[in-house]
Amino acid sequence: MKTATDILSTLNSNNFKSVARALTIVENDLKDSAELLKNLSFNNDTPIIGITGPPGAGKSTLVNALISNFVVNNKKVAVLAIDPTSPFNFGSLLGDRIRMSAFFNHPNVYIRSLATRGSLGGLSAKTIEMTDVLRAAGFDYIFVETVGVGQSEVEIAGLADITLVVLVPESGDEIQNIKSGMMEIADAFIVNKADRDGADTFANNLKKLSDKTPVFKSVASQADGVSAIINFIRSANHEKHDRKQLLLADRAYKLIQQNRMAGIDKKKLRQDIAEASVNTGFNLYKFLEDHY
Repeated sequence: MKTATDILSTLNSNNFKSVARALTIVENDLKDSAELLKNLSFNNDTPIIGITGPPGAGKSTLVNALISNFVVNNKKVAVLAIDPTSPFNFGSLLGDRIRMSAFFNHPNVYIRSLATRGSLGGLSAKTIEMTDVLRAAGFDYIFVETVGVGQSEVEIAGLADITLVVLVPESGDEIQNIKSGMMEIADAFIVNKADRDGADTFANNLKKLSDKTPVFKSVASQADGVSAIINFIRSANHEKHDRKQLLLADRAYKLIQQNRMAGIDKKKLRQDIAEASVNTGFNLYKFLEDHY
């Protein structure tokens, strides 16, 4: 069994086997996980690009189009595709291999699925840890594509250096919800599927609401409009100096939260409650005091 030191010595974007092993150790809290994380070295300035937005907006198609441009220029790209975890059976769709099949075996592209593990914002503490593993491996760009679940996706702002909010023309019916939920987190809005009716009107309305936040139109399936987004990513000041400490504090909080909850087995909790709740006079608060 390789130690954390062994894995770290071979951890780089040219060794996908080592990257996969390190991510598996971290994701599943296997032996040496803590040691591996504490000894990660960050000697690069890899931008983390968050892609978020409602289901059906074409986030994966857009990521595909962006990847195409980067690999042509011999860049190494990693993708963490976040899929929803079922609250009933704890299973996850993990569908990135279907959505991004064009790059699944590409030597410059590493794709990994990750379940939300019940996190409402589509991000778990594991997302942070696994993103740091990819940063340490030396990828040129890291994409984190989050499950589209609405306003709670503001969590992506605590992780990504650049946050792209992908919408479609039909989102115009929900413009007020967009204003209240995502205006503050977006570094740019992408109106995808812009060949549909109402795209120009929706994009113009977004520009009026978003003030200085750029708005791009694209038809990702045809790579139309993608070059402008690529230029934005390359030129963006992804350091976000004014928010760096706040973002690090958000990451730290989520990691602390995970560590404090480490001893809680959700499946066992459900079983214990199922057994106790059939008793007359069951009180959830007393149950928690007595058992947890």
